[in-house]
Amino acid sequence: MNRNQPEIAVGVHDLEKRFGSFVAVNRISFQVARGEIFGFLGPNGAGKSTTIRMLCGILAPTGGSGAVAGFDIRRQAERIKSQIGYMSQKFSLYEDLTVEENIDFYSGIYRIDPALKPQRKEWVLEMASLADHRRSKTGMLSGGWKQRLALGCAVLHQPPIIFLDEPTSGVDPISRRQFWELIYEMAGQGVTVFVTTHYMDEAEYCDRMALMYQARVIALDTPDALKAAVALHPDEEPTMEQAFIRLIERSDAAESPGSPRLAT
Repeated sequence: MNRNQPEIAVGVHDLEKRFGSFVAVNRISFQVARGEIFGFLGPNGAGKSTTIRMLCGILAPTGGSGAVAGFDIRRQAERIKSQIGYMSQKFSLYEDLTVEENIDFYSGIYRIDPALKPQRKEWVLEMASLADHRRSKTGMLSGGWKQRLALGCAVLHQPPIIFLDEPTSGVDPISRRQFWELIYEMAGQGVTVFVTTHYMDEAEYCDRMALMYQARVIALDTPDALKAAVALHPDEEPTMEQAFIRLIERSDAAESPGSPRLAT
């Protein structure tokens, strides 16, 4: 590998997923560097979650290629699962279990070395500020605490790559900001963070981001570069939301008349 080139944590080329005649992901290509915070934006139904499921080895692609942590997403899905953490929109927690019992459960799922379990459990409790609530039922926690606990459970095994699918949906702004501080801390330690979000202010926190629309990646760059690309005059400083809307409008305008929409 060229020493001047960043190590690639995630890379896909012409990745495609079809469900019968429906195209959910239409030949997308991108790379994510190690330690990068990579945002994946787009309206509902654009193909974001389907892409993440393929990268996590949950769904098999219909076409194209991809690698996560150096493992092929087609042939080495099980190897990938040991190298990643995944946090879904629903937090993936068992609400009838206590905080401690959820951590113990995921320690088993990720096959944490028994000698390391106490240390990793205390790390999660400290990170999530739940040391005093370890015996509380998870269902009684606030959204912000559930969010931090879910993140802690997803990274118990210290994976080099984490996938976060709308992780801050439904939590208050202060909790969202605290969550992003945790993401920055992890990225600073070399962890690659692949995150989907529909909050435009959160998009600003990403190093780079891809915008998916109708199953395709229609833009890929840093937040500042994407905003500059849609500015209507040199002195304008569009918001991320304005850039998002203008990029989609450009995509619609460029679409040839009568061509079918692939995803809605």
